[in-house]
Amino acid sequence: MTAATVNDQAAVARRVSVPRCYRFELVKQVSQWRIRLLVLACWIAPALFVAAVSQQSTLPSDTLFGRWMHATGWAGPLVMLGFAGTWALPLLTSVVAGDVFASEDRLGTWRHLLVVVRSPRRIFVAKALASLTVILLLVVGLACSSAVGGLVAVGDQPLVGFDGHLLAPSDAAGKVLLAWACVLAPTLALAGIGLLGSVALGRSPMGLLLPAVVALAMQLAQMLPLPVAVRLALPSYGFIAWNGLFTDPVQLGPLLIGIVVGLVWAALATVLAYLLFLRRDFTDLSYDVSGRRALTTALLPLVGLVALTVTAVAVATPAPSTGSGIEQDKVQRSVATAFAHLYRLQTKQLNRPDVTEAQLRVTAACDKGAGRLTAEGPGNDWRCVVSWHLPGAAATGSAVYQLDVAADGRFVADGDGPKEVNGYFLVRTPAGDAPNPLWQFDANVELLSTTPKE
Repeated sequence: MTAATVNDQAAVARRVSVPRCYRFELVKQVSQWRIRLLVLACWIAPALFVAAVSQQSTLPSDTLFGRWMHATGWAGPLVMLGFAGTWALPLLTSVVAGDVFASEDRLGTWRHLLVVVRSPRRIFVAKALASLTVILLLVVGLACSSAVGGLVAVGDQPLVGFDGHLLAPSDAAGKVLLAWACVLAPTLALAGIGLLGSVALGRSPMGLLLPAVVALAMQLAQMLPLPVAVRLALPSYGFIAWNGLFTDPVQLGPLLIGIVVGLVWAALATVLAYLLFLRRDFTDLSYDVSGRRALTTALLPLVGLVALTVTAVAVATPAPSTGSGIEQDKVQRSVATAFAHLYRLQTKQLNRPDVTEAQLRVTAACDKGAGRLTAEGPGNDWRCVVSWHLPGAAATGSAVYQLDVAADGRFVADGDGPKEVNGYFLVRTPAGDAPNPLWQFDANVELLSTTPKE
């Protein structure tokens, strides 16, 4: 081989652009059997799951919107979204982003790749973009497949919102799409952590599992009675905050904070992975980052980011963000609002004269621990007495609910009488017989106050 030929080949290698590298890395990704299997599963399995569950006599009522899967096809993709945020998306980001750099370490192909591309920077960008493309393809598959399964099995019916108000099919479709779009931010945060683990831990299996482990730790943290500022400062809250889209008015504050936090985590983790990748020794086939360097380069900056975001959220939000956010007046307001909306739905299903929320004048009086405890914070010992008025009736109606309030603000209200109001009985609807909507319902407490306390 002549010197001119060598120089020509070197010139060609130097001209390898990021788009060409990206296409090459994307082909490598989709050529793997596990990636193809994941794509196939994400585009087919949700539709089959939602369609099958929607036809069952027993619904996953412990899952958000699960109790409405018989009534509308738009409940299915929301049930799938809750499952995806807890399990599917962390595992998908682990398999895709957590292995994109480590696979080269296992195969020992770094030197060959560098000879062709001649730029670690372009290699990193191409690999990061390719993994991001695959992750987006998987998320879109989960959303589209579950929506198609629900619509085919149940139909395009109105959806009962998270506070009991009824959403028209067009509104439900838009909010379902927006909810799936909102979880992209925390998904990108896990993807960034996956890139960081893949670079920092090399061929170690822990790099592949890092996004799933971090997601599990943050989900466990969300179950604890943390201050609101700490809860919102974790990117995992983005997998919960979409609930606020289905209230009236929309709870935008926590949702926007969750999106911003997720994007900040994604950016920092990706930058750390990039800096660590540029510093590695590609000439040593047995090269591996030391535990101390991985700790100082990867873990400690993320811990510092937690402290920074907690401080920023605490400063940017009202003073109550330092508490649990679950307070007596908020619980009473949320229960009364949901009851008023669902009472109108029950009235319509029973073919009774329509009544407005203003006419009902619903109020709720709630206590915790039978009045022995301070009425704040999560717990399954909340009790509410709901009162309302009907036009032309002298007596005031009342009903009792037992509440199980989770640390993230979501609660399940279980009717405790009178039976003809919030007991269990079937109501005939256009979609078939359904349980009394006032028997059990899901709602949430807005953790952030709209106005600071005086």
